[in-house]
Amino acid sequence: MEAFMSPGLIISLVLVVIGVAIIAKGLVIVRQSEVMVIERLGSFNRVLESGVNIIIPFIERPRPITMIRYMRMGDDYHPVTTDETRIDRRETVMDFPGQPVVTTDNVTVKINGALYYQIIDPRRAVYEVANMSQAVEVLAKTTLRSVVGKMELDKLFESRSEVNNAIQSEMEEPASKWGVKLTRVEVQDISMPEEVEEAMRLQMAAERKRRATVTEAEGEKSAAIAMAQGQRESAILNAQGDKESAILRAQGEQESIRLVLSAMGESEENKQTVIGYLLGQSYIKVLPNMAKDGERVFVPYESSALLGSMGMFRELAGSPEDVVRQSVQRDGLRGGMVASSGAAS
Repeated sequence: MEAFMSPGLIISLVLVVIGVAIIAKGLVIVRQSEVMVIERLGSFNRVLESGVNIIIPFIERPRPITMIRYMRMGDDYHPVTTDETRIDRRETVMDFPGQPVVTTDNVTVKINGALYYQIIDPRRAVYEVANMSQAVEVLAKTTLRSVVGKMELDKLFESRSEVNNAIQSEMEEPASKWGVKLTRVEVQDISMPEEVEEAMRLQMAAERKRRATVTEAEGEKSAAIAMAQGQRESAILNAQGDKESAILRAQGEQESIRLVLSAMGESEENKQTVIGYLLGQSYIKVLPNMAKDGERVFVPYESSALLGSMGMFRELAGSPEDVVRQSVQRDGLRGGMVASSGAAS
Protein backbone atom coordinates (compact mmCIF):
# COMPACT_ATOMS: atom_id res chain seq x y z
CA MET A 1 0.00 0.00 0.00
CA GLU A 2 2.80 2.29 0.87
CA ALA A 3 4.54 1.36 -2.36
CA PHE A 4 1.35 2.16 -4.25
CA MET A 5 0.98 5.60 -2.68
CA SER A 6 4.42 6.81 -3.51
CA PRO A 7 5.22 10.51 -3.26
CA GLY A 8 5.58 10.79 -7.00
CA LEU A 9 2.07 9.46 -7.53
CA ILE A 10 0.66 11.84 -4.96
CA ILE A 11 2.38 14.75 -6.60
CA SER A 12 1.08 13.65 -9.97
CA LEU A 13 -2.44 13.39 -8.65
CA VAL A 14 -2.15 16.83 -7.10
CA LEU A 15 -0.86 18.26 -10.34
CA VAL A 16 -3.70 16.63 -12.26
CA VAL A 17 -6.26 18.03 -9.88
CA ILE A 18 -4.67 21.45 -10.10
CA GLY A 19 -4.61 21.22 -13.87
CA VAL A 20 -8.23 20.22 -14.03
CA ALA A 21 -9.14 23.06 -11.68
CA ILE A 22 -7.13 25.52 -13.79
CA ILE A 23 -8.75 24.33 -16.96
CA ALA A 24 -12.19 24.51 -15.40
CA LYS A 25 -11.43 27.95 -14.05
CA GLY A 26 -10.06 29.16 -17.34
CA LEU A 27 -12.86 27.74 -19.49
CA VAL A 28 -15.53 30.42 -19.96
CA ILE A 29 -18.72 29.96 -21.97
CA VAL A 30 -20.27 33.25 -23.04
CA ARG A 31 -23.90 33.13 -24.13
CA GLN A 32 -25.38 34.75 -27.19
CA SER A 33 -25.78 38.57 -26.98
CA GLU A 34 -23.38 38.73 -24.02
CA VAL A 35 -19.74 39.81 -23.76
CA MET A 36 -17.09 39.90 -21.05
CA VAL A 37 -14.36 42.51 -20.57
CA ILE A 38 -11.12 40.70 -19.57
CA GLU A 39 -8.32 42.37 -17.62
CA ARG A 40 -4.81 40.94 -17.34
CA LEU A 41 -3.02 42.01 -14.21
CA GLY A 42 -5.39 44.96 -13.80
CA SER A 43 -5.28 46.37 -17.32
CA PHE A 44 -7.64 45.84 -20.25
CA ASN A 45 -6.72 42.86 -22.40
CA ARG A 46 -9.64 41.84 -24.62
CA VAL A 47 -13.38 41.37 -24.94
CA LEU A 48 -14.77 37.85 -24.99
CA GLU A 49 -17.54 37.30 -27.50
CA SER A 50 -20.21 34.60 -27.40
CA GLY A 51 -19.01 31.00 -27.48
CA VAL A 52 -16.27 29.00 -25.70
CA ASN A 53 -13.33 31.09 -24.47
CA ILE A 54 -10.25 30.37 -22.35
CA ILE A 55 -8.68 32.75 -19.85
CA ILE A 56 -5.66 32.38 -17.63
CA PRO A 57 -6.85 31.93 -14.05
CA PHE A 58 -5.44 34.23 -11.39
CA ILE A 59 -3.86 36.38 -14.10
CA GLU A 60 -6.86 37.28 -16.19
CA ARG A 61 -10.25 38.06 -14.76
CA PRO A 62 -13.50 39.65 -16.02
CA ARG A 63 -14.12 43.28 -15.14
CA PRO A 64 -17.62 43.73 -13.65
CA ILE A 65 -19.95 46.55 -14.63
CA THR A 66 -22.31 48.23 -12.15
CA MET A 67 -25.96 48.26 -13.19
CA ILE A 68 -28.90 49.93 -11.48
CA ARG A 69 -32.40 48.66 -12.14
CA TYR A 70 -35.68 49.79 -10.63
CA MET A 71 -38.24 47.39 -9.29
CA ARG A 72 -41.75 48.78 -9.20
CA MET A 73 -43.81 47.92 -6.15
CA GLY A 74 -47.17 49.61 -6.42
CA ASP A 75 -46.52 53.31 -7.00
CA ASP A 76 -42.99 53.22 -5.62
CA TYR A 77 -39.74 52.39 -7.38
CA HIS A 78 -36.90 50.66 -5.52
CA PRO A 79 -33.39 50.75 -7.03
CA VAL A 80 -31.42 47.51 -7.16
CA THR A 81 -27.64 47.76 -7.75
CA THR A 82 -25.72 44.76 -9.08
CA ASP A 83 -22.16 44.11 -10.31
CA GLU A 84 -22.30 41.98 -13.43
CA THR A 85 -19.34 40.39 -15.21
CA ARG A 86 -21.44 39.48 -18.21
CA ILE A 87 -22.49 42.55 -20.15
CA ASP A 88 -25.80 42.24 -21.96
CA ARG A 89 -25.69 43.83 -25.40
CA ARG A 90 -29.41 43.57 -26.01
CA GLU A 91 -31.73 46.56 -25.89
CA THR A 92 -32.52 47.37 -22.27
CA VAL A 93 -35.31 49.44 -20.82
CA MET A 94 -34.85 51.72 -17.82
CA ASP A 95 -38.14 52.69 -16.24
CA PHE A 96 -37.07 55.45 -13.88
CA PRO A 97 -39.49 57.01 -11.37
CA GLY A 98 -41.42 60.23 -12.01
CA GLN A 99 -39.58 63.51 -11.86
CA PRO A 100 -41.01 66.93 -10.94
CA VAL A 101 -40.62 69.32 -13.86
CA VAL A 102 -41.59 72.99 -14.13
CA THR A 103 -43.01 74.15 -17.47
CA THR A 104 -42.66 77.59 -19.03
CA ASP A 105 -46.01 78.74 -17.59
CA ASN A 106 -44.82 77.81 -14.05
CA VAL A 107 -46.82 74.60 -13.67
CA THR A 108 -45.13 71.77 -11.79
CA VAL A 109 -45.85 68.38 -13.31
CA LYS A 110 -44.54 64.92 -12.50
CA ILE A 111 -43.32 62.98 -15.51
CA ASN A 112 -42.61 59.27 -15.55
CA GLY A 113 -40.46 58.16 -18.46
CA ALA A 114 -38.88 55.06 -19.95
CA LEU A 115 -35.46 54.94 -21.57
CA TYR A 116 -34.41 52.30 -24.11
CA TYR A 117 -30.66 51.90 -24.61
CA GLN A 118 -28.13 49.38 -25.89
CA ILE A 119 -24.46 48.87 -25.01
CA ILE A 120 -22.50 49.04 -28.25
CA ASP A 121 -18.93 49.32 -26.94
CA PRO A 122 -18.48 47.30 -23.71
CA ARG A 123 -14.95 48.64 -23.15
CA ARG A 124 -16.15 52.26 -23.03
CA ALA A 125 -19.13 51.33 -20.90
CA VAL A 126 -16.72 49.91 -18.32
CA TYR A 127 -13.78 52.32 -18.46
CA GLU A 128 -15.19 55.67 -19.65
CA VAL A 129 -17.76 56.08 -16.86
CA ALA A 130 -17.84 54.86 -13.28
CA ASN A 131 -21.50 53.78 -13.26
CA MET A 132 -22.92 53.61 -16.75
CA SER A 133 -26.58 52.98 -15.85
CA GLN A 134 -26.62 55.74 -13.24
CA ALA A 135 -24.99 58.17 -15.65
CA VAL A 136 -27.59 57.43 -18.33
CA GLU A 137 -30.41 57.83 -15.80
CA VAL A 138 -29.15 61.19 -14.51
CA LEU A 139 -28.58 62.40 -18.06
CA ALA A 140 -32.14 61.41 -19.01
CA LYS A 141 -33.62 63.25 -16.02
CA THR A 142 -31.67 66.46 -16.58
CA THR A 143 -32.42 66.44 -20.29
CA LEU A 144 -36.10 65.86 -19.56
CA ARG A 145 -36.18 68.90 -17.26
CA SER A 146 -34.36 70.99 -19.85
CA VAL A 147 -36.69 70.06 -22.72
CA VAL A 148 -39.97 70.28 -20.78
CA GLY A 149 -38.88 73.55 -19.15
CA LYS A 150 -39.00 75.20 -22.58
CA MET A 151 -42.61 74.21 -23.26
CA GLU A 152 -46.02 75.24 -21.98
CA LEU A 153 -48.35 72.74 -20.34
CA ASP A 154 -50.81 72.56 -23.26
CA LYS A 155 -47.96 72.12 -25.72
CA LEU A 156 -46.52 69.33 -23.58
CA PHE A 157 -49.68 67.23 -23.91
CA GLU A 158 -49.93 67.87 -27.64
CA SER A 159 -46.28 67.18 -28.48
CA ARG A 160 -45.16 64.08 -26.64
CA SER A 161 -43.41 62.75 -29.72
CA GLU A 162 -41.52 66.03 -30.08
CA VAL A 163 -40.43 65.79 -26.44
CA ASN A 164 -39.23 62.22 -26.96
CA ASN A 165 -37.26 63.15 -30.07
CA ALA A 166 -35.72 66.21 -28.41
CA ILE A 167 -34.57 64.20 -25.38
CA GLN A 168 -33.10 61.47 -27.56
CA SER A 169 -31.22 63.91 -29.81
CA GLU A 170 -29.69 65.76 -26.83
CA MET A 171 -28.63 62.53 -25.10
CA GLU A 172 -27.07 60.82 -28.11
CA GLU A 173 -23.72 62.64 -28.09
CA PRO A 174 -22.80 62.23 -24.39
CA ALA A 175 -24.14 58.67 -24.32
CA SER A 176 -22.04 57.69 -27.34
CA LYS A 177 -18.89 58.55 -25.34
CA TRP A 178 -19.87 55.80 -22.90
CA GLY A 179 -20.41 53.23 -25.63
CA VAL A 180 -24.20 53.42 -25.26
CA LYS A 181 -26.74 53.90 -28.03
CA LEU A 182 -30.11 55.40 -27.15
CA THR A 183 -32.82 53.80 -29.27
CA ARG A 184 -35.82 55.79 -28.00
CA VAL A 185 -37.22 57.73 -25.07
CA GLU A 186 -40.88 57.55 -24.04
CA VAL A 187 -42.80 59.91 -21.77
CA GLN A 188 -45.30 57.62 -20.03
CA ASP A 189 -47.35 59.48 -17.43
CA ILE A 190 -47.81 63.18 -16.76
CA SER A 191 -49.33 64.02 -13.38
CA MET A 192 -50.61 67.52 -12.56
CA PRO A 193 -51.88 69.24 -9.42
CA GLU A 194 -55.60 68.88 -8.83
CA GLU A 195 -56.35 72.60 -9.25
CA VAL A 196 -54.58 72.64 -12.63
CA GLU A 197 -56.43 69.54 -13.75
CA GLU A 198 -59.77 71.08 -12.73
CA ALA A 199 -58.93 74.28 -14.61
CA MET A 200 -58.12 72.25 -17.71
CA ARG A 201 -61.46 70.45 -17.49
CA LEU A 202 -63.30 73.78 -17.29
CA GLN A 203 -61.27 75.09 -20.22
CA MET A 204 -62.09 72.01 -22.25
CA ALA A 205 -65.82 72.36 -21.50
CA ALA A 206 -65.74 76.04 -22.47
CA GLU A 207 -63.90 75.24 -25.70
CA ARG A 208 -66.45 72.60 -26.67
CA LYS A 209 -69.30 75.03 -25.95
CA ARG A 210 -67.60 77.67 -28.07
CA ARG A 211 -67.18 75.24 -30.95
CA ALA A 212 -70.84 74.26 -30.72
CA THR A 213 -71.88 77.93 -30.79
CA VAL A 214 -69.64 78.66 -33.77
CA THR A 215 -70.95 75.62 -35.62
CA GLU A 216 -74.56 76.64 -34.99
CA ALA A 217 -73.87 80.22 -36.11
CA GLU A 218 -72.19 79.00 -39.27
CA GLY A 219 -75.18 76.76 -39.99
CA GLU A 220 -77.62 79.66 -39.55
CA LYS A 221 -75.40 81.84 -41.74
CA SER A 222 -75.32 79.22 -44.50
CA ALA A 223 -79.09 78.78 -44.29
CA ALA A 224 -79.68 82.55 -44.48
CA ILE A 225 -77.34 82.85 -47.46
CA ALA A 226 -79.06 79.97 -49.23
CA MET A 227 -82.51 81.50 -48.57
CA ALA A 228 -81.38 84.92 -49.80
CA GLN A 229 -79.91 83.39 -52.93
CA GLY A 230 -83.16 81.50 -53.53
CA GLN A 231 -85.23 84.65 -53.11
CA ARG A 232 -82.87 86.56 -55.40
CA GLU A 233 -83.05 83.90 -58.10
CA SER A 234 -86.83 83.72 -57.72
CA ALA A 235 -87.15 87.51 -58.05
CA ILE A 236 -84.91 87.48 -61.12
CA LEU A 237 -86.96 84.74 -62.74
CA ASN A 238 -90.23 86.52 -61.92
CA ALA A 239 -88.89 89.77 -63.33
CA GLN A 240 -87.73 87.99 -66.47
CA GLY A 241 -91.17 86.38 -66.79
CA ASP A 242 -92.92 89.74 -66.34
CA LYS A 243 -90.59 91.31 -68.88
CA GLU A 244 -91.21 88.61 -71.47
CA SER A 245 -94.97 88.72 -70.79
CA ALA A 246 -95.07 92.51 -71.19
CA ILE A 247 -93.04 92.27 -74.39
CA LEU A 248 -95.41 89.66 -75.79
CA ARG A 249 -98.48 91.75 -74.84
CA ALA A 250 -96.95 94.85 -76.41
CA GLN A 251 -96.13 92.91 -79.55
CA GLY A 252 -99.71 91.59 -79.67
CA GLU A 253 -101.20 95.09 -79.26
CA GLN A 254 -98.78 96.41 -81.85
CA GLU A 255 -99.89 93.73 -84.30
CA SER A 256 -103.57 94.43 -83.52
CA ILE A 257 -103.15 98.16 -84.14
CA ARG A 258 -101.27 97.49 -87.34
CA LEU A 259 -104.05 95.22 -88.63
CA VAL A 260 -106.74 97.78 -87.76
CA LEU A 261 -104.82 100.60 -89.43
CA SER A 262 -104.19 98.47 -92.52
CA ALA A 263 -107.94 97.76 -92.68
CA MET A 264 -108.99 101.40 -92.26
CA GLY A 265 -106.12 103.26 -93.81
CA GLU A 266 -103.19 105.10 -92.22
CA SER A 267 -104.49 108.67 -92.44
CA GLU A 268 -104.25 110.94 -89.42
CA GLU A 269 -108.05 110.92 -88.91
CA ASN A 270 -108.17 107.12 -88.95
CA LYS A 271 -105.31 106.97 -86.45
CA GLN A 272 -107.25 109.20 -84.03
CA THR A 273 -110.34 107.02 -84.52
CA VAL A 274 -108.33 103.86 -83.75
CA ILE A 275 -106.91 105.48 -80.60
CA GLY A 276 -110.43 106.39 -79.45
CA TYR A 277 -111.56 102.84 -80.17
CA LEU A 278 -108.76 101.35 -78.09
CA LEU A 279 -109.52 103.72 -75.23
CA GLY A 280 -113.16 102.68 -75.43
CA GLN A 281 -112.21 99.02 -75.16
CA SER A 282 -110.04 99.73 -72.14
CA TYR A 283 -112.87 101.73 -70.58
CA ILE A 284 -115.35 98.88 -71.06
CA LYS A 285 -112.92 96.43 -69.42
CA VAL A 286 -112.28 98.71 -66.44
CA LEU A 287 -115.92 99.60 -65.67
CA PRO A 288 -116.81 96.37 -63.80
CA ASN A 289 -113.71 96.60 -61.59
CA MET A 290 -114.38 100.24 -60.82
CA ALA A 291 -117.92 99.42 -59.72
CA LYS A 292 -116.66 96.83 -57.24
CA ASP A 293 -114.69 99.37 -55.18
CA GLY A 294 -117.80 101.17 -53.82
CA GLU A 295 -121.53 101.73 -54.10
CA ARG A 296 -121.23 104.79 -56.40
CA VAL A 297 -118.54 105.46 -58.97
CA PHE A 298 -118.22 108.75 -60.96
CA VAL A 299 -116.78 108.15 -64.38
CA PRO A 300 -115.15 111.26 -65.97
CA TYR A 301 -115.78 110.23 -69.54
CA GLU A 302 -118.60 111.13 -71.98
CA SER A 303 -120.62 108.22 -73.22
CA SER A 304 -121.38 110.01 -76.48
CA ALA A 305 -117.66 110.32 -77.19
CA LEU A 306 -117.23 106.67 -76.43
CA LEU A 307 -120.06 105.67 -78.78
CA GLY A 308 -118.87 108.14 -81.40
CA SER A 309 -115.37 106.68 -81.33
CA MET A 310 -116.66 103.20 -81.82
CA GLY A 311 -119.24 104.08 -84.50
CA MET A 312 -116.73 103.67 -87.25
CA PHE A 313 -116.44 99.95 -86.59
CA ARG A 314 -120.02 98.88 -87.27
CA GLU A 315 -119.05 97.13 -90.42
CA LEU A 316 -115.89 95.55 -88.96
CA ALA A 317 -116.99 94.35 -85.53
CA GLY A 318 -120.79 94.86 -85.47
CA SER A 319 -122.64 97.54 -83.48
CA PRO A 320 -120.43 99.19 -80.82
CA GLU A 321 -123.58 99.94 -78.77
CA ASP A 322 -124.37 96.25 -78.73
CA VAL A 323 -120.80 95.50 -77.70
CA VAL A 324 -120.97 98.07 -74.90
CA ARG A 325 -124.45 96.86 -73.80
CA GLN A 326 -123.38 93.24 -73.79
CA SER A 327 -120.21 94.07 -71.88
CA VAL A 328 -122.12 96.13 -69.30
CA GLN A 329 -124.80 93.47 -68.84
CA ARG A 330 -122.19 90.73 -68.58
CA ASP A 331 -120.31 92.61 -65.86
CA GLY A 332 -123.50 93.39 -63.91
CA LEU A 333 -123.71 97.17 -64.72
CA ARG A 334 -126.88 99.13 -65.70
CA GLY A 335 -125.18 101.69 -67.96
CA GLY A 336 -125.09 105.42 -67.78
CA MET A 337 -122.72 107.97 -66.35
CA VAL A 338 -123.18 106.75 -62.72
CA ALA A 339 -122.98 103.05 -61.90
CA SER A 340 -124.25 101.56 -58.70
CA SER A 341 -122.95 98.21 -57.57
CA GLY A 342 -125.95 97.82 -55.26
CA ALA A 343 -128.43 98.25 -58.15
CA ALA A 344 -126.52 95.76 -60.26
CA SER A 345 -126.86 93.16 -57.59
